[in-house]
Amino acid sequence: MDTTHPSPTAAGSGASATQAFLARQEGGAGEVSRERVATVVQAVLDGVHEAIRTHEVTYREFTAAKQWLIEVGESGEWPLLLDVFVEHEVEEVAARKQHGTKGSILGPYYLPGAPKLPSVTTLPMREDEPGTRFVFAGQVRDTTGRPVPGAELDIWHADHAGYYSGFAPHIPEGNLRGVVVADGQGRFEISTVQPAPYQIPTDGPTGKLIEAAGWHPWRPAHLHLIVRAPGCRPITTQLYFAGGDWLDSDVAQATKPELVLDPQPVSDGCVRAEYDFVLEPA
Repeated sequence: MDTTHPSPTAAGSGASATQAFLARQEGGAGEVSRERVATVVQAVLDGVHEAIRTHEVTYREFTAAKQWLIEVGESGEWPLLLDVFVEHEVEEVAARKQHGTKGSILGPYYLPGAPKLPSVTTLPMREDEPGTRFVFAGQVRDTTGRPVPGAELDIWHADHAGYYSGFAPHIPEGNLRGVVVADGQGRFEISTVQPAPYQIPTDGPTGKLIEAAGWHPWRPAHLHLIVRAPGCRPITTQLYFAGGDWLDSDVAQATKPELVLDPQPVSDGCVRAEYDFVLEPA
């Protein structure tokens, strides 16, 4: 079988991420007061000005930065750039007032509208989907410990080579994506394959920045989830794998020790991990 596939480009991934983001912003982001805009924007500008003064930024460096920002916009990479380098701090601020399961970043590769699946299910995948078979099971409860019947787990992840459906030309639409509906006791069991670590697209301006700074572009293997139920605050999170590459040096700085799975072998070629989610009242 031919295993050579065209790689997703930064421009292609950026355009898809931008379109997906804009599609989710129905009606805009809501009103923000002038005072709030002035306060936050002025703080950002103050930080930029201080960096220029402290590091004596030259006109040549300033011009290079302007050119790079133009390239980010033209390539559609703003979602990628902001999700990788900024979102983790926004999530940390939000977490200060939240209870229940730890959250993490949404990232640029979420797509709404995945099919609903029963509590015991297999994610949509190719007939010959490569990778280690993986069973992910657990229960959704509230902060009092009671099961949350019918809770939904919107789950998506990369394949064994680190590619996401909707963002790579050779992956079928909807591959390894689904909304799993927990049973009457909030329980679920999802069969899929273990995702691989992946590097964010590096052939665009975000990649140029990473290379110029001498950073690495890798994210550790992870599952993405949005767990939700009526009357509860939805949780957006990511679950990682013990011992995985880049777990301690995630380019997006989104890992947390509470979000690490430790899959164990259950049969030839299959591993299993369990994780329970706790939702707080909305």
